[in-house]
Amino acid sequence: MTALPPSSFPRPTGRDWLDQLFRARSARTGGVVRPDISDVEREIGLNALEVEVRRRGFHMLIAGRQVAILCAPSHFTIIC
Repeated sequence: MTALPPSSFPRPTGRDWLDQLFRARSARTGGVVRPDISDVEREIGLNALEVEVRRRGFHMLIAGRQVAILCAPSHFTIIC
Protein backbone atom coordinates (compact mmCIF):
# COMPACT_ATOMS: atom_id res chain seq x y z
CA MET A 1 0.00 0.00 0.00
CA THR A 2 1.44 3.37 -1.03
CA ALA A 3 0.81 6.42 1.11
CA LEU A 4 -0.46 9.52 -0.62
CA PRO A 5 1.66 12.67 -0.40
CA PRO A 6 0.29 15.25 2.10
CA SER A 7 -0.77 17.58 -0.73
CA SER A 8 -3.21 14.88 -1.90
CA PHE A 9 -5.35 15.28 1.21
CA PRO A 10 -7.95 18.03 1.19
CA ARG A 11 -7.18 20.88 3.58
CA PRO A 12 -9.97 21.49 6.09
CA THR A 13 -11.81 24.77 5.63
CA GLY A 14 -14.58 26.65 7.39
CA ARG A 15 -16.36 24.65 10.06
CA ASP A 16 -14.09 21.64 9.46
CA TRP A 17 -11.06 23.84 10.18
CA LEU A 18 -12.68 25.12 13.38
CA ASP A 19 -13.59 21.60 14.51
CA GLN A 20 -10.03 20.44 13.83
CA LEU A 21 -8.65 23.34 15.87
CA PHE A 22 -10.66 22.29 18.93
CA ARG A 23 -9.86 18.59 18.43
CA ALA A 24 -6.16 19.32 18.97
CA ARG A 25 -4.76 17.59 22.04
CA SER A 26 -4.00 20.87 23.81
CA ALA A 27 -7.59 22.03 23.30
CA ARG A 28 -9.02 18.76 24.61
CA THR A 29 -6.82 18.81 27.73
CA GLY A 30 -7.42 22.42 28.77
CA GLY A 31 -4.28 23.84 27.15
CA VAL A 32 -3.70 26.66 24.70
CA VAL A 33 -4.13 26.66 20.93
CA ARG A 34 -2.49 29.41 18.90
CA PRO A 35 -3.73 29.74 15.35
CA ASP A 36 -2.21 32.46 13.18
CA ILE A 37 -4.62 35.36 12.78
CA SER A 38 -4.37 35.19 8.98
CA ASP A 39 -5.55 31.54 9.07
CA VAL A 40 -8.48 32.49 11.29
CA GLU A 41 -9.42 35.40 9.00
CA ARG A 42 -9.18 33.22 5.89
CA GLU A 43 -11.10 30.23 7.25
CA ILE A 44 -13.89 31.58 9.47
CA GLY A 45 -13.23 35.18 10.55
CA LEU A 46 -12.42 36.55 13.99
CA ASN A 47 -16.07 37.18 14.87
CA ALA A 48 -17.05 33.56 14.23
CA LEU A 49 -14.06 32.35 16.25
CA GLU A 50 -15.01 34.64 19.13
CA VAL A 51 -18.58 33.27 19.11
CA GLU A 52 -17.28 29.68 19.24
CA VAL A 53 -14.77 30.46 22.00
CA ARG A 54 -17.49 32.10 24.10
CA ARG A 55 -19.89 29.22 23.42
CA ARG A 56 -17.30 26.80 24.80
CA GLY A 57 -16.63 29.01 27.85
CA PHE A 58 -12.98 29.51 26.84
CA HIS A 59 -10.92 32.72 26.68
CA MET A 60 -9.26 34.35 23.66
CA LEU A 61 -6.37 36.80 23.46
CA ILE A 62 -4.92 38.48 20.39
CA ALA A 63 -1.25 39.47 20.43
CA GLY A 64 0.24 40.70 17.18
CA ARG A 65 -0.52 38.14 14.50
CA GLN A 66 -1.28 35.33 16.95
CA VAL A 67 -4.55 34.33 18.53
CA ALA A 68 -4.21 32.47 21.83
CA ILE A 69 -7.20 30.47 22.99
CA LEU A 70 -7.13 29.27 26.59
CA CYS A 71 -9.15 26.06 26.36
CA ALA A 72 -10.28 25.91 29.97
CA PRO A 73 -13.36 27.62 31.35
CA SER A 74 -11.60 28.55 34.60
CA HIS A 75 -10.54 32.07 35.48
CA PHE A 76 -7.04 33.25 34.71
CA THR A 77 -4.82 36.10 35.85
CA ILE A 78 -2.67 38.29 33.63
CA ILE A 79 0.55 38.96 35.54
CA CYS A 80 2.12 41.60 33.31
